[in-house]
Amino acid sequence: MGMAFAHKRLLAAAYAATAGAAVSYLFLPKVIGYAVDEVVSAVQTGEVAGGVILAAAGSIVGLSAARGVMSFGQAYFSESLAQRVAYRLRNRFYDHVQHMSFGFHDRQHTGNLMSRAISDVESLRMFVSMGMVRTPYFVGLFVGVSALLLLMDWRLGLISMSFLPPAAIQSSILRLKMRRIWLRAHEKMGEMGTTLQENLTGVRVVRAFASEDYEERKFRRHNLSVVKDTVEAERLHGMNVSFTHFVFVAALGLILWLGGREVIDGRMSPGELTQFILFMQILAMPVRMTSMLVHVYARAASAGQRVFEILDFESPVRERSGARSVGRSKGRVRFEGVRFGYDERHPVLKGIDFEASPGEVVALLGAPGSGKSTVVDLIPRFYDVGSGRVSVDGVDVRDVTLESLRRNVGIVQQDNFLFTASIRDNIAYGRPGASTREVVEAAKVAQMHEVIESLPDGYDTEVGERGSTLSGGQQQRMAIARAVLLDPPILILDDSTSSVDAGTEGLIRRAMESVMRGRTTFVIAHRLGTIRRADTILVLKDGEIVQRGTHEELLGSRGPYREIYELQLRPQEEIMREVEASGSLAGEALR
Repeated sequence: MGMAFAHKRLLAAAYAATAGAAVSYLFLPKVIGYAVDEVVSAVQTGEVAGGVILAAAGSIVGLSAARGVMSFGQAYFSESLAQRVAYRLRNRFYDHVQHMSFGFHDRQHTGNLMSRAISDVESLRMFVSMGMVRTPYFVGLFVGVSALLLLMDWRLGLISMSFLPPAAIQSSILRLKMRRIWLRAHEKMGEMGTTLQENLTGVRVVRAFASEDYEERKFRRHNLSVVKDTVEAERLHGMNVSFTHFVFVAALGLILWLGGREVIDGRMSPGELTQFILFMQILAMPVRMTSMLVHVYARAASAGQRVFEILDFESPVRERSGARSVGRSKGRVRFEGVRFGYDERHPVLKGIDFEASPGEVVALLGAPGSGKSTVVDLIPRFYDVGSGRVSVDGVDVRDVTLESLRRNVGIVQQDNFLFTASIRDNIAYGRPGASTREVVEAAKVAQMHEVIESLPDGYDTEVGERGSTLSGGQQQRMAIARAVLLDPPILILDDSTSSVDAGTEGLIRRAMESVMRGRTTFVIAHRLGTIRRADTILVLKDGEIVQRGTHEELLGSRGPYREIYELQLRPQEEIMREVEASGSLAGEALR
């Protein structure tokens, strides 16, 4: 892997320790065999070669110590390398996903992405540690021992290596099967992660519909699929280990029989047979580890395929070469013949043309699926147009950097996401360096200051996961405060008052009037109070603008707007009149 080779020093240290461990290991059988021959000779002659045996014992201890130190270095440097590779890979994966367009996230499940970033990267880490670094160690042992066995006795050497072809063939066959199984297991693990993530984030819906048993059955089904594939992979791995061990023991028995006859006939010394058997034991290590390496490689191959599927995916929303950073925009937004579709077969917007001047409020109305949210999503380039042009101050949004463009656009989305952090940090999310005074002013504009002050820790109060400790209206006002603090020249309010009551909406609306002044504001709303004060109302139907104008102009003509007004907006107007009338009567009674 290229990321491993980027850490040349660690890789070199790991390979140096590997070479040292292999060399010291290969010398051990020679010294032990020499010691055995010396002991046998002493027994036969009646002489005690204490000095020779002591020297041999010292050599064995020294070589074992050297091997232990080198093995420690091998383990330490290989794991350090693997962890650094995993660290870089996780960061690269995270950064890549962060810069993907909304279209990418529309097609990918969160749980699946989390599985790739955690479980699959862990499989690649194991490959770097076990496979990439230790494979040369086992290859070195195999080559070195094979050469020594053939030099000692070529006939016994060939017999001792006779078990290698069957083991290699078996491992190759199982590797292909295991790769397919592990790929399937990783995919099902991602599905299980998606199920878990959806269940935890949607726990209120699950409880509300008493669907705990259904969710448990669904999770068990995915969990069982993962277990079945994992057990099947481990079964194949176990078969490979058992087969390799059986073949090796059979070859070892044959060597003992033939080698023993050689010793009896005087063609081989006991020490040489001891060396042969010890070398056979060493040779068995790389052969036995082959099954483990096949196992690690199969997991890494499937995991790498899944990880690099994401890393190799190019976002359709990319900065052009030479894209320039822009300062604060005046806020003139223009759509020219814009067409867009989430896929080529289903167009969502069809020839959208309009211009919003600085300080103008543009309201977008239409039935669900008419394209309202899609229109405003094209301004900060969450998606790119299929054809046509979106410009800010006459500059195509594709010709400027994404960061500078989005610094000019404040958004209050329909789904108000709050992070598990303090209220202060959530409001200042777009401007981490904002002062406390600025945060407080933004909260006051959003009518949240008094609510925050009433909390035990004020602005330092921790917000629960996804803002669970705040009501829906409070979460929406937090999102408005966040957008206010950014101080953008272009403001997008996507149903920003849909979760609050009429009284709170009135407070927010009056506070937002000063904020919206001088900004180009796009409002997706069904509240009459917001729509009536819009400078331009765009009515969309099936991805096209079918009407445009002010509230009075559109009300005076026949068309979709008048239908929406009669069905949805007129009842709101009557309620507002009743609320205002009640307020006036209450005021007179008090006087």
